[in-house]
Order: sequence, then C-alpha cells, then structure tokens
Amino acid sequence: MPLLRLDKVSLNFGTHVLLDQTDFQISKGQRIGLLGRNGAGKTTLMKIITGSMQVDAGECWLRPGTQIAWLEQSLPTAADQTVYDMVADGLAEVGDLLKEYHHLIADYEHADTKRLEQVQAKLEVKNGWSLGQKVDTVISQLQLPADTPLTELSGGWRKRVALARALVREPELLLLDEPTNHLDIPTIEWLEKALQDYHGALLLVTHDRSFLEKVANEIAEIDRGQLYQFEGTYQRFLRFREEQLAAEENANKLFDKKLAEEEVWIRQGIKARRTRNEGRVRALKAMRNERSQRRAKPGKANFEASQGERSGKLVVELTDISHRYGDNEVIRNFSTTVMRGDRIGLVGVNGAGKSTLLKILLGKLEPSEGRVKLGTKLDIAYFDQLREHLDLEKNLIDNICGGQDFIEVNGKKKHAISYLRDFLFTPDRIRTPAKALSGGEQNRAILAKVFSKPSNVLVLDEPTNDLDIETLELLEDILLEFQGTVLLVSHDRQFMDNVVTSLMVFEKSGEVVETVGSYSDWIKQGGSLTEENKQGNNEAGQVKKGKQEHTESAYNKLTQQSPHHKNQLSHKKKKDLEKQLKLIEQLEYTKQELDMMMAEANFYTEDKSHIDEVLKKVAENNRKLDNAYRSWEELES
Repeated sequence: MPLLRLDKVSLNFGTHVLLDQTDFQISKGQRIGLLGRNGAGKTTLMKIITGSMQVDAGECWLRPGTQIAWLEQSLPTAADQTVYDMVADGLAEVGDLLKEYHHLIADYEHADTKRLEQVQAKLEVKNGWSLGQKVDTVISQLQLPADTPLTELSGGWRKRVALARALVREPELLLLDEPTNHLDIPTIEWLEKALQDYHGALLLVTHDRSFLEKVANEIAEIDRGQLYQFEGTYQRFLRFREEQLAAEENANKLFDKKLAEEEVWIRQGIKARRTRNEGRVRALKAMRNERSQRRAKPGKANFEASQGERSGKLVVELTDISHRYGDNEVIRNFSTTVMRGDRIGLVGVNGAGKSTLLKILLGKLEPSEGRVKLGTKLDIAYFDQLREHLDLEKNLIDNICGGQDFIEVNGKKKHAISYLRDFLFTPDRIRTPAKALSGGEQNRAILAKVFSKPSNVLVLDEPTNDLDIETLELLEDILLEFQGTVLLVSHDRQFMDNVVTSLMVFEKSGEVVETVGSYSDWIKQGGSLTEENKQGNNEAGQVKKGKQEHTESAYNKLTQQSPHHKNQLSHKKKKDLEKQLKLIEQLEYTKQELDMMMAEANFYTEDKSHIDEVLKKVAENNRKLDNAYRSWEELES
C-alpha cells in the first residue's frame, strides 16, 4: 500500500502549465530523485504533498497517520532559538517539553523546581527521554553546537540544523529540497550514508549528480507538465531518457508526415466532399487538435565564454603567504605558482578560507604576511557565490548589457535579448528586477554577466548552486573549452572531477597543500576532508569560522591597515573598532538573510504588505551598513 498517491493532478500558474493530469505514487523504501528544469515544478510538487498548496484538479491522497518531514530549500531564520530548540521542534509537542527541560536544567540554580518536576513527569508519560536521546544523537552526529543561537550560524551550519530537525522525527516520508546546498563535502558524504540507511520513503531534489547516484534508487522527472518514473539509478535513467526522447522524436515525425498528407487531401475540397468520407474528416480534426496540444521541448541553454587576449605565462605567484582574521589563521606559509592554462580546484570544509585564498590570488585582498606577484595582461572574470556582482534593483539588460541593445561576444555583435535567451531567459524575465528572480535564475544571470566580458582568467566561487543539471553540464563543457586559466571553488565532486586538473586542499591549522589530478584522484591517493580540517577544537569557534566567509566583504574593508598602524591605536580605539566590527558582521549577515529571502522563487507572489516590509528592511539595513563602514573608516583615520 503506497504512502502517497496523486491521481490526475493538474496545476497551472496563469498560462504556465506545471502539472497536467499527473499520476504519481511513493511507497516505503523508495528513494526517488526528482528531476526537472528550474521552474518545472519540483518544489511545487513537494508543497502539494505537504498540503501547503492546493491543486486545480485531481486528488492527492496520503495514508492516514503518515508522518512527513520536509527540508525546504530556504534556510531556517528563527532569531530567538538555539540549535537545540530548532532540532527539538521536529518532535512537535514532545519537542516543546524537551526545550523547556533543556533551558530549566541549563539554569538549574534559578529554575522553578515545581515546574521542572511537572515537565519531567510529562516527558515520562510521552516517552520523552527516548526521544530526547534522538535529539542529542543527531546533534552529535552533525557536530552541531547545541546552545548556540541560530543567528550566529552561517548558511552551511543552519542547513545542518534544518537537516537535524527533519531527521530527528524519523518520518515515514522525507522530502529533501536541494539538501547539499551550503554543505561542505564531509557533511554531504555523511548525509549520503545516513540516507542510504534510512528505511522510510524519500523524495529528493538535488543538482548534485554524485549525491543523486549514491542515494536514489528510482528517478522521477517532471517534463512539460508530465511526471515520469523510472526504477534504477541516475546513470541508468540517463540512458533510458535518451532512448525515450529519440522514440518521441521519431513518433512525432511520423505523426507530422501523416498530418501533412491529410491536409493535402482535405485541400482537394470538392473531391473530399464527393467521397463523403466524414470519418476521415473527423480524424483530421482530431489530429489537428492533438498537434496543437503537443508541448514543445524546452529550449536548451546555449552560451559561451568570451575569450580575452592571451595572458602572460605567469598568472600569479604567492610566496610564504599567511592570512588571519584576528587570532584565527586561515592560511599559513603557503607558496604556489599559477600558470596560464591551469585549471585549479580549491577544496576544503566550510570556513576553511577558500574564498579568502581566491581573493588573495586575484589581488583583491592583501595577505597578513608574504608576497603576491600578479602576472601581465590579466583579464579576470569573477563569479561570486554571494551574488554581489548583481544589482538586485536593475533588470537583466541593465545588469548585464549596461542598458544597451547590443552586446559583443567573441567579436560578434548580438542583440541583448537574443544573448539572454541563450541563458534560458524569456522576454518577461529579462525585464524583471533581479531581486524577483529565483536563485537558479540569479546564478544564470551572473554567468551571463561573467561570460559577456572578454577574459583569460575565470574565477568561479560555488557556481553550481541552484543550477539545473542540464545547464551544469553545459557549463562544464564551456570551462573545458576555455583557453585561459580557471580557478574553481565547488562542493560538487563530479563537477570538480570534470573540470579541474589540480587541487589546492585546505588541511588543518591553515595548511594548504597542492596535488595533481581530480578530486577523485586525490581521494584514491588517500586524501580526505573531515571536520578536524577546521581550525581549533571549540565548536563555537568552528561556527564562527563557518560564518567567516559569509562576512568576508566586511573583513575585506577591515584588513587593509598594516599591523604597525593597528599597534599604534589607543586601547579605547581598539575597543571601539572591535565593537564596530561586530556590528558590521551582524549587518552583513542580515543583508545575506534578506537577499536569500528575496531570491526565493515565490517571494513576489506573496502578500504586498509582506513584500513592502522586507524591502523596507533591506533599505534600512543597507543604510545602517553604510553608516557602520563610515564610522569604521573614521576610527581608522
């Protein structure tokens, strides 16, 4: 008996058909990978399953009593909760009791002993102690700092918390929407093993092909309003889909040929009427209707990188560089030489310092110690994981083409709309403010901007998040054809394997080592990433380091003064500077939260008052951030 069944379900958004009389079911033990283009309806299907979205037609049946846990693509943002509170929330009423007990015990000397006894009694009745052990176990497995406020966590750590909240319930049906976003490789590998051992039913959306291959035992694909299921792994599904698409194309050709023949027959007019073959006329009308209902295959992304003038042989040379944020040394005594044509991947856990090293390699950040020598004739194109190169208030033509009607790529003049259509943007989306685009669309927009400028050095910081697999594979092909130098940060192991030829690996205590070959080659040679690769053993310290790369834009401005200058500051000024730094960190963090909220695909479909409130918060936070930076500069002067 299935846990869930959809019968003839249809759902339209205006004229856009997401689901068209779709059937689907899932039973215990199935681990289904759900595929489809950005905007095909994958997240929408999960909303239908959880009951948070109603369908236009059809029936969604859930076996009575079935427990569902849903890990959404967006990150948890509750400001007044600790990690323990958020994880315990997954246990509903018992979770509330566990949270109260946890807080009472934490301040036992001042606790209300009578209330503590009441809570303990209720936990006894509701099997709370056993469930409490599950909370402790999953927090331990994911190495979460239980008493840290959620607001102090980076995106990667908050994703872990959301995972813990979903897993602690041990639901019969688990829905995971892009679970690997914001996670580093050790956590992704832990999650793979946890899901392989999971005995319930799983519906999974992910762009991570390696993760999909290891976890899913079935594949479902949403394609032009229909949902197709296939029993087998992702690689087997790819072969099956090629065969199905070829068969569909042949069937369409035969149908179109028959239709053309019938159209010739009907145009004979008098002869057709004389034969009085009314059945044939009715059949022709039915064929016309069938042809009009056929949905065209979605277009394919078809973009290329604009090649710049050839750079000098040397791209950059680092000699004995080290870099610190306060007492935290993220890079220690590292030397390397990057030559023209190198394709290098930077590998490390969250917070290790990969983005920091990228900025040092680009000459955007001066290291605390050591020497950086940049090569000649460098034209650098930089893809930023925080989307800082996208003006959210402007539309795509203004963002990418500077408001011009035409753009030149590899010596060819191209209309702006035609160029953006190569990146799968429709005319209405092209004229939409960037803040109204989904995360995947924003990433494609940044790629369009990066590839529009002639370059001989491509620097990509987490480019794969939110991209559909088809676009991801095209990006791989472009990077392989690119004649210049590629520097890449990614937690997508297959993407790294397909693109890079050498690695810079962040090991423990700020050590960076180089190795030749792909990520898989490094693993075969005994390489591994573990949580111990993070500096320090204190969990709260690890969380701060995890947050560090999300606030690097603040640090970039705060690390330009020389150590000698800083030593000359008075004690009061040092205190004021530290206070200002903390304020800037918090404001940068809030800015990221608001940007992620506006990047949600359905943000602009929500209530107008909610949208206005968020936009007001954005403006106010930006004002405070500008003032904070000005205050910092005044203190430093």
